[in-house]
Amino acid sequence: MKYIINKSTDPYFNLALDEYAMKHIECDEDFFFLWQNDNAIIIGNNQSALAEINEPFVKEKNIKVARRVSGGGAVYHDLGNLNFTIITNVKDPKDVNYRKYSEPIIKALASMGVNAEISGRNDIAINGLKVSGQAQSLYKGRLMHHGTLLYDVNLEVLVEALNVDPDKIVSKGIKSIRSRVTNIKEHMPKDEGIHVFWDKLQYFLSNEGKDEEIKLTEKDIEAVNKLADEKFRTWEWIYGKSPKHDLKNEKRFSGGKVIIHLDIEDNIIKDIQFLGDFLSLKDVKDVEQALIGTKYQFEDVNNVLSKFNLLHYFGTISKEEIIHLIFGK
Repeated sequence: MKYIINKSTDPYFNLALDEYAMKHIECDEDFFFLWQNDNAIIIGNNQSALAEINEPFVKEKNIKVARRVSGGGAVYHDLGNLNFTIITNVKDPKDVNYRKYSEPIIKALASMGVNAEISGRNDIAINGLKVSGQAQSLYKGRLMHHGTLLYDVNLEVLVEALNVDPDKIVSKGIKSIRSRVTNIKEHMPKDEGIHVFWDKLQYFLSNEGKDEEIKLTEKDIEAVNKLADEKFRTWEWIYGKSPKHDLKNEKRFSGGKVIIHLDIEDNIIKDIQFLGDFLSLKDVKDVEQALIGTKYQFEDVNNVLSKFNLLHYFGTISKEEIIHLIFGK
């Protein structure tokens, strides 16, 4: 694949580059870039920041908090973590899946002597232990698929920094998040630093270095910085999804947890908010806006939801499951 070189460790710039690359970098074939964030928690687009972080610990350790455009759950990044982003053109939304874009990473790890496999809905694991979580965003036929690679992460800080949903632990039959993750470095045949790992992954994904670099222009970098400043660094983007509603229904499905906050007045939906770690491809605000003003009745809500391809907004969680949750059933 063609590639971009990105040496920034600023999470706000890097997340802005993800969005900018998906929307504005023209390329008729797939391309990728590798990148790192220094000491940051990255929450999913549909999550409440304060619910996902251990705020006193995060402040004490000067850990940045950022929100990405893709769905899924919160992750901790430090310089022992390597991230990858793949941008591709999608002709048919049905072609969007996680396995297709996980396979190049799994093959790259295999070339380094590490046996990894796809696990669950969006993870890569080694011997059943998670080393990568992935998420996606879709915009006008362009798919942005990105993920983490735990190479030599401080797992103790990771555990302390994140508030892990007890429902998630119970549903996965594990005692703690620490017992579920591992570092790739522990499984490498040789004791190699993360920059060696970065070089090897870059070499593999770029067709042994034969594919060409897509160079960011000064205009590109200026636009990414502007997007970072005006969106990704702002309090409104990071913390503005904290709920203030009258009704709350929540449930963990196989496709992730959904939390619904509702304001109902005179049997009309005055406001609604979907939160959770479900794997949305598109911004769930589209669905929220369509439901506002709708009668709080099964038939009316069903009619609105039927207008959407909910696979893009809630992943594998069905329309029927969402409707039942809206009505607390």
